[in-house]
Amino acid sequence: MSRLRIRWRKSAIGYSRDQKETIRKLGLRHLHDVVEHEDTPSIRGMVAKVAHLVEVEEVTA
Repeated sequence: MSRLRIRWRKSAIGYSRDQKETIRKLGLRHLHDVVEHEDTPSIRGMVAKVAHLVEVEEVTA
């Protein structure tokens, strides 16, 4: 199964609380953090919600 590498690129200041919570639930704590998650529909939905704040790339293992 492929994985997604998610990098937090833009500050969430000024955005809704929902979006800030989504960033946290993805495991991103600081600006420019990078996390990897399995490519699942729930993770894709979370990424879509904050797509303007993160950068995503697919990683094949």
